[in-house]
Amino acid sequence: MDILTLVGLLAGILIVLLAMLADATVATFLNLPGLAIVVGGTFAVTLIKFRMASVVSAFRLAFKATFTDHLPRPAELIREVAVLARVVRKEGLLGLENHETGDEFLQKAINLCVDGHPPELVEEALWQESDQTAERYEVAERVFRGIGESAPAIGMLGTLVGLVQMLKTLDDPSSIGPAMAIALLTTLYGSFIAQLIALPLADKLQLKAEDDARNQTLIITSIKSIMRGENPRVMTEILSSYVTPEHRNKIEDQQEA
Repeated sequence: MDILTLVGLLAGILIVLLAMLADATVATFLNLPGLAIVVGGTFAVTLIKFRMASVVSAFRLAFKATFTDHLPRPAELIREVAVLARVVRKEGLLGLENHETGDEFLQKAINLCVDGHPPELVEEALWQESDQTAERYEVAERVFRGIGESAPAIGMLGTLVGLVQMLKTLDDPSSIGPAMAIALLTTLYGSFIAQLIALPLADKLQLKAEDDARNQTLIITSIKSIMRGENPRVMTEILSSYVTPEHRNKIEDQQEA
C-alpha cells in the first residue's frame, strides 16, 4: 500500500471539508443539480475525448498504481539480478528455471531466457512489453488530466446557468444571495474534483510510469548482460548508475561482504 498517496488524498479532502464546515453546515454546500452538472458533464466530456475502455482501464490502473507501492526499488533489483548472474555463471541459463520473483517483468525475462530464445528475440520482446506498459500509463495520465481540465470548465458552465436563473428573480432581493451561493457551488465542485483528485492522480501516474520505465530498462540491460555471460561484479557496477550514490555504496559493501 502506498500509504502517502492515500494519506495525502484523504488529508487534502478533509482539510477542505473542515474549512467549509467551520461556519456552515453540509446543506450549505450541497446542491444536487449543480453536482449533477459537474459530475455528469465531466464524465460526458471524458467519454467524448476517450474510449470507454480507456476510461475504465485508466481508473483501474490509477487505483493499482497510485494506491499500491508494488514497484521494487532499483537497488533491490540490482541485488536480485546479481544473484541471477552468479547462478547463470555456475549452472547456465537453465539454472534460473526454478527462480521465482515478485516482479512480473523480471519473471517474464527469466522465462524467455530459460525457454532458450536468442538474445535478440528476448530483448525485442521485453522492449515491446515495456513500450506497451508506458503507453497504458500515458493514456491513463491523459484521462485524468482531461478530467482535471474539464471539471472546472463544466463547473463554470454550471455557474453561468445558475446566474441566468438568478437574474430572472432580481425582483425579489431576498433570493439573490442564496441563488448566488448555489450558482458558485458548481465552480467549487469542479475545482474540488480537479485540484484534489484528478490532477494529483495524473501526476502520480506520471511518476509511477517513470519509475516503472526505469526498472524495466534496468532489467533489460541486466538480462542482456546475463545472457552474454558477463561478470556479475562488472554488471553490478554498470547497473549502479540507476541508483543514488548512497545506495550505490551499500550495494558495493554488500558485494564485498
